[in-house]
Amino acid sequence: MKGKTAILEGSRAVAEAVCACRPEVISVYPITPQTHILENLARFVASGRLKSQFVRADSEFSAASVVYGASATGARAYTASASQGILLMTEVIYAMASTRLPVVMTVVNRTVSHPITIQPDHQDSMSLRDTGALQIHVESLQEAYDAHVQAFRISEDPEVQLPLLVCMDGWVISHSYEPVTIFPEEAVSEFAGTFKPVQKLDPDKPLTYGSYADQDVLMEYRYALMRAQDRAKEKIRSVAAEYREVFGHFDGDLIDTYCTEDAEMVLIAMGSLVSTIRAAIDELRAEGRKVGLVKVRTFRPFPKEELLEACGKVPLVAVLDKSLSVNMGGVLATEVKSAFYGSPNQPIIVPFMAGLGGKDVNRRIIKEIVDIACRKAEQGYRERETVWMGLNYEFFGTEVK
Repeated sequence: MKGKTAILEGSRAVAEAVCACRPEVISVYPITPQTHILENLARFVASGRLKSQFVRADSEFSAASVVYGASATGARAYTASASQGILLMTEVIYAMASTRLPVVMTVVNRTVSHPITIQPDHQDSMSLRDTGALQIHVESLQEAYDAHVQAFRISEDPEVQLPLLVCMDGWVISHSYEPVTIFPEEAVSEFAGTFKPVQKLDPDKPLTYGSYADQDVLMEYRYALMRAQDRAKEKIRSVAAEYREVFGHFDGDLIDTYCTEDAEMVLIAMGSLVSTIRAAIDELRAEGRKVGLVKVRTFRPFPKEELLEACGKVPLVAVLDKSLSVNMGGVLATEVKSAFYGSPNQPIIVPFMAGLGGKDVNRRIIKEIVDIACRKAEQGYRERETVWMGLNYEFFGTEVK
């Protein structure tokens, strides 16, 4: 299907996608750098273009609670937030997932205070990794648009029924302008379909959500969440494939690979950093270095089998992280190591902290990461420590070397 390509801000592209999917309830609270999305949606509602209940809540906790309740009544629901706002929603997102109520949420990634800052990294969404919500991390403005169109179908599928977070790097994607192809609203609306809840709050058919549970069923609830995330894998694949068939766009399903077929080393990363890595790999390939890339698109469900298949014969892997599990290193690197544990072809895995708190990562730094990983592999790499790129040791005086 032919779309219309225009120069759009990333936040506007997301708002266009959400508008075309026609959520019945939108509830939000402003926080930088998410605010432009809700400003666009508010204008769409005020002009009559979008027929939604738009609730400007008094906090992120309230915004999440409103869409949680809306979903319980069978309404398609959407919200967005960032950083501390996401943390304020955390309790409700746990409840959404455990009660199997689908809500689509945009996470405009911004680091978590303290120190207070508005710089981007993945610390906020990684803090929600165990809530039970699905997480899709996008690389570009176009993928942000495409992923939101697909998100409602995935989240609301009767076999899934989970909140879905579409995560996009703050500023880099939310506030950049570049060509984005958007498709006719009617066609997008038809693709997104309508929410058909398996069950909902209905005075004529009373039921209970969120009731008290003891040890006889609580573990079973958690196991059901694990199974639902497993089932989401196939749904993410099938919706992405159908989207390509209808609209001609494809951003990968659980992972996306680049130059991995003959790679002697693979870089693994998420989000907008992936585009920089692609450009660096093109230059490295021109120099004769066989380096490839795996983009992790879905952090939840985590693509364990897909990573093993993509990197199973590669002797060296470098993982680039924008979030920190204190005293353990990068969150993505920890998950990647877990996926490879026990594999007969386990590669050397070198973790890098690159881009935390908005620290710049350019092609020169990517090439430096490749060189460092290769040197560590030659030396046997026994220390297992995370390599912090761009860390200013003078900041610590003589305390740290």
